[in-house]
Amino acid sequence: MDLSIIVPLFIVVIFIVVVVGLLVAIFKAIAQWRHNNLQPISSERAQVVAKRTRVSGHNSSHYNSRTTTFYYCTFEDERGTRHEFQVSGPEYGLLVEGDLGRLSYQGTRYKGFQRQ
Repeated sequence: MDLSIIVPLFIVVIFIVVVVGLLVAIFKAIAQWRHNNLQPISSERAQVVAKRTRVSGHNSSHYNSRTTTFYYCTFEDERGTRHEFQVSGPEYGLLVEGDLGRLSYQGTRYKGFQRQ
C-alpha cells in the first residue's frame, strides 16, 4: 500500500480512538456524579483503618515540573465493611489510624468524619 494512504488513515484512526476515549471518560464521570447525587447521605460509626497517598508528577523540562498529591482514607464500619474515600490534604492530616467517630458520605463522595 502507498504511504500517502496509510499515514492519513492512521492519523484518523488515532484521532477517533482518542476522542472516543475522552467521551467514555466524560460519560463515566457524569454517570458517577449523577449516581452520587441520587444517593442519600449516610452517616454511621466508623474507624479509620488505613491512609495512603498517590503522587502524580509531570515533567515538561528541567525547570518546569509539577506534582499533585491525592489523599485517601479507608474507614471500617461496625459491620466490617470498608469504604475508601479521597479526602483533602488538611483532612488527611487530621485523621489518624484508629480514630473512632461518625463517617458521613453520599455514594462514593466523602462528606466528613467527626471524631468521637
